[in-house]
Amino acid sequence: MGTVRLASETFLTLTGPLAAYKRAHPDIEIELRWMPAEDMARHLRAQEVDLCVASQPISAEGLAAVQLLDDAVGVATPLGHPLAGRTSVSIDELAGQPFVSARQGHWQRRLLDRLFAARELTPKIVCEVDEPSAIADLISAGLGIGLVPAFARRSSTRPSGAWIAVDSPDCRRAVTLYWGADSHLSTAARLMRATITGWNWATGQPQEKRG
Repeated sequence: MGTVRLASETFLTLTGPLAAYKRAHPDIEIELRWMPAEDMARHLRAQEVDLCVASQPISAEGLAAVQLLDDAVGVATPLGHPLAGRTSVSIDELAGQPFVSARQGHWQRRLLDRLFAARELTPKIVCEVDEPSAIADLISAGLGIGLVPAFARRSSTRPSGAWIAVDSPDCRRAVTLYWGADSHLSTAARLMRATITGWNWATGQPQEKRG
């Protein structure tokens, strides 16, 4: 029944809809590609991928988009950390704290740098990782603190420790699905788009159909 090519900065958010899609369409082959957001528009226009999911905005002509999730991002700390009992924390209070972070270009790192730069501060990064999925484990191990989306708290791989809201309206991520506005999507790609856009991120299940 064909192939669908999906690129994303992280697939942890997408495990639910991907599993549902594979159950519903077992004969369709799924090709997953990790890709930084800045490369997505080029690959979509070249039709090298069908769909992209980004956790930061892509500013480019010729793309269609649907926002999937507007997610608060908080600070995760190991158990016993001085901030662990707090309900919220300001960026100024985080200055000087050791951060575990993804590398340059990843949405978590861009958000961290942007939040600190807005206050003329620089985050103290003590651990920079290639695998963003390892951030929560390294925080739990006591290496530092880090930005973790609220969505991760509802996943089966949620980090152990504390999650603290950040007192800043800009500490959020908008997860968006992109595709080429003029591209002729295959049936497999259209089915994938329908599965992802029809997902209920709060319940971790497909949206209930009304009618």
